Amino acid sequence: MRRVLLIAFHYPPLRESSGIQRTLKFSRYLPEFGWEPAVLTAHPRAYASVGAEQLGEIPSGMPLVRAFALDSTRHLALAGRYARATALPDPWASWWLGGVAQGLALVRRFRPELIWSTYPIATAHAIGATLARLTGLPWVADMRDSMTEPGYPADPAKRRAYLAIERRAAMRAARVVFTTPGARRMYAERYPEVPDSRWAVIENGYDEENFARAGAGVPPAPGSRPLTLVHSGILYPSERDPRPFFAALAALKRRGVVDAGRLRVVLRASGHDALHRSHIEAAGIADLVELAPSIAYERALAEMLAADGLLLLQAANCNHQIPAKLYEYLRAGRPIFALTDPAGDTAATLRANGLDGIVRLDDAGEIATGFERFLGAIEAGTAPRVSTEAAARHSRRGRSAELARLFDAVCG
Repeated sequence: MRRVLLIAFHYPPLRESSGIQRTLKFSRYLPEFGWEPAVLTAHPRAYASVGAEQLGEIPSGMPLVRAFALDSTRHLALAGRYARATALPDPWASWWLGGVAQGLALVRRFRPELIWSTYPIATAHAIGATLARLTGLPWVADMRDSMTEPGYPADPAKRRAYLAIERRAAMRAARVVFTTPGARRMYAERYPEVPDSRWAVIENGYDEENFARAGAGVPPAPGSRPLTLVHSGILYPSERDPRPFFAALAALKRRGVVDAGRLRVVLRASGHDALHRSHIEAAGIADLVELAPSIAYERALAEMLAADGLLLLQAANCNHQIPAKLYEYLRAGRPIFALTDPAGDTAATLRANGLDGIVRLDDAGEIATGFERFLGAIEAGTAPRVSTEAAARHSRRGRSAELARLFDAVCG
């Protein structure tokens, strides 16, 4: 059994939906493919929301170190203000101090052959780069999505910090891994001096064990209820702006196509409830749209399984990204209505799985037309769905096998 050190901010007891699953499932399944992991993560005080729901999925006996970390926006703020230097590259920059110190101790004790770190918390890559430099171990940087875009991050200091970490990964890591082909192509063009063999793609996925437990808790659908559509997870005000969708719902409501007796839309754990609530009320659709709080992960999966349809939002400026929840949606086997650019990686993945309910996120008229057609197809029983067998190629166990093969190639 070979050994690898996994560095990740997102790990139980952090309470999130899809984002936390990548590292958690890698740590569970890598031993099946010849790699024993240890995990270096942040102290739970750094998390804004915690829960015990997935603590039982952490492999028993696996070395797990929770290094010192603070959230500068909460722990280092005075009257809501904090020093910018404490939040570069992100609000958990203090994790670098504890992560490097305890990471070195863990390397001496555990003796891994390889270091792996994962974004979207940039400090994880800063820790990974430092430990790789100090120990001489090969480093795999799991970018998932791009760290920088034209105009992102908007703050100049944060952008400089991100660019420095990104370039360090491109130049020094043994492999740089993305979750979509589009992100890989973009980085290959951005850093033409980097050998093409350094870039890799390992997509996100779903976990069959979670779905099996979630399925056992799905109650029978009541005989008479409105069609229930669910969006599960964060609705970013820019990258997943729901206002055109709200405008489309308002137009359909005025025409009498939808009402509270026919339709119920649940926005679960949007992350921006106050903002979205103001838009919902302004559109006059509060009787159709419910802003629902965060729930435990398997309860969220059960809600997907029980829904009549699932909603996916992704703006054109994220064409080379695929929301992690899409793979859970595919496994849930429910009809999917996607508000995204037809030219993006998200739309390509949907079409590859036989799903065609795709409209542009920023076109309220197109959304209204497509949504009316989508509701009719659900009621007629003709809306496309993905079978469990077809979704199986996106399993987290399969992704772990891909990662193990990548580790084998790096270490020879």
